Amino acid sequence: MSQPALTEKLGVVGSGTIATRLAKLAAPLGDVVLWARSDESAERARTATGGLGDIGTDLERLAAATFIIEAVAEDHDLKVGLFGQLDGMVNEDTIFASTTSSLSIEKLAEESGRPDRFAGVHFFNPVDKMELVELVLPPQANDDTARRARALCESLEKTVIEVPDVPGFVVNRLLFPFLFEAVRLLDLDGVKPETIDKCMQLGAGHPMGPLKLLDFVGLDVAAAIGEQIGVEVPPRVRTLIDDERLGRKAGAGFYEYERNGS
Repeated sequence: MSQPALTEKLGVVGSGTIATRLAKLAAPLGDVVLWARSDESAERARTATGGLGDIGTDLERLAAATFIIEAVAEDHDLKVGLFGQLDGMVNEDTIFASTTSSLSIEKLAEESGRPDRFAGVHFFNPVDKMELVELVLPPQANDDTARRARALCESLEKTVIEVPDVPGFVVNRLLFPFLFEAVRLLDLDGVKPETIDKCMQLGAGHPMGPLKLLDFVGLDVAAAIGEQIGVEVPPRVRTLIDDERLGRKAGAGFYEYERNGS
């Protein structure tokens, strides 16, 4: 059975892992444009997407998009600023969406310029492998917005589950207290990361141990999520961030990595 065509002309704002993997997943199915902040980040995005051609640094490239997904850093003001610029460029019925994992969708919607045409679409990393999308709809979102957001995600062969607009939504609200408790275990009797991770893989059936997962997410991102959902970030995580050991993307975190992330 063939995969359905993309239901929208998709614009992706950002050039990080979520943005580039989303663009790479969607590009074979329809029209996709990706915006990057700089020439350097645009070139990295071209490499990450395997040569997706429609990548550039001019925000007006997104003017023809019917659905724009923002995937930049977890900073409310940064996201709102980009939505403000885009609001005057795109058609009236274009939907804005954010992949935020922890910020209030209602607040982003209110400041986006089009609260009735706004949604949270929380994809999980790696986007091409993780089935779930947490769909978050602000109170002002109309039925057409809900229908189109769900249809777009389903055209990417995702399972869409609507969740409440609470800090961390469902997955991260439950996940990060657990991940940070695993970090605190490192302070007991010199236990090693490998011990904790292997125990959770073999004893709880987790595909990846909690400390390896934190490295995969990025410790700076993990700390930001913890702050947003009101969970105390362990001092060891702060120390690693200060030492620029941010996880796989930096070549070191709780573990050491080759620069290609292996």
